[in-house]
Amino acid sequence: MGRITARRRVTRIRTGAEPTTRADVLAVEEPLEIRVGGSPLAVTMRTPGDDVELAAGFLVSEGVLTSAEDLRTARYCAGATDEGVNTYNVLDVAIADHIAPLAPDVTRNFLTTSACGLCGKASIDTVVTRSAFTSADDDLVVDSATMLSLPARLRDGQAVFDKTGGLHAAALFDGHTGEMLVLREDVGRHNAVDKVIGWALVRDLLPLRGHILQVSGRASFELVQKAAMAGLPMLSAVSAPSSLAADLADERGITLLGFVRDDSLVVYTRPDRVTVSGPPARASDGETPRPGHRSA
Repeated sequence: MGRITARRRVTRIRTGAEPTTRADVLAVEEPLEIRVGGSPLAVTMRTPGDDVELAAGFLVSEGVLTSAEDLRTARYCAGATDEGVNTYNVLDVAIADHIAPLAPDVTRNFLTTSACGLCGKASIDTVVTRSAFTSADDDLVVDSATMLSLPARLRDGQAVFDKTGGLHAAALFDGHTGEMLVLREDVGRHNAVDKVIGWALVRDLLPLRGHILQVSGRASFELVQKAAMAGLPMLSAVSAPSSLAADLADERGITLLGFVRDDSLVVYTRPDRVTVSGPPARASDGETPRPGHRSA
C-alpha cells in the first residue's frame, strides 16, 4: 500500500504471558501543505493518497470552490526540500480566473492537526462559513433499515483499517438507490470527509442533493459544516454528535443521525427524512434510546 502504511517492530505484552516481538502495520501520517496559486494556505496532517481530492474538498469546505469548473489544476511541487526532492507533501492548486482572490479570513495561521479541521482558523469569526447551497428544501426520505445498513457497509470497505486499526472513514451514498459511490480513509476524520467531497467536486456532482454522508466516528461541528458546504441533506455517524453539531444541522436543515449501529439509531434533527421500518423502538420514562449508553 506504499506510503499509506508503514511497518514497525513492536513488543506485545499480555497478562500472564511472556512479551513477544513482532512486526506491526501502522497508518502513515504526514503533513500536506496546500498552496493556492503558489501561496501557502494550510497544512494538514493526513494519510497520503487522494491528495487532490483532499485539497479540493478542503477548498469546498472553505467556500472557495463550488463546482468542477472552479478547479483548474493541482500538482505536487518539486523542490520541497533544500535538496530539491519532491516529497509529494506539497500540493499547489490553481483555481479558475473567475474565482475571486482568497480573502484574508480564509487563510489559516497555523498547523491543522489530523484531529481537528478548524483549530487553525485565524479567528473565531471564520469558524462558521456560509454555503452556496441549501439543504433545507431537499426532499430526500430514507428508510431506517437502509440507514442502519450503512455503517456495516462502510466498515466492510475499510481496507487500510483492517491492516492498521488506525483510520477513520467516510463514504457517500446515493440516498435514493442506497448505492455507495465512494469511500475514503484517513487518520483525520475531517480529511476523510474532505476527500469524499473533493471526489464529488471533480466529478461536478455538487451540490450533493439526495445523498448521505456516513462517517465512522462521532459527528462534530466541523463535519456538519463540511456537509452543509457540499449541499448534503443527511449526515450519519456511528457515535455521538456534539451539541454544536446538532445546532448547526438544525440551522442548515440537515438531518443528523447518531449512534447508528446494530438495530437502532437516534435522529437529532429533521426526523421527517427518516421513515420507520419494523416495530418502533421502546423507550422508558420518556428517555431517548441511546445505543451503547447505560444510565447510572
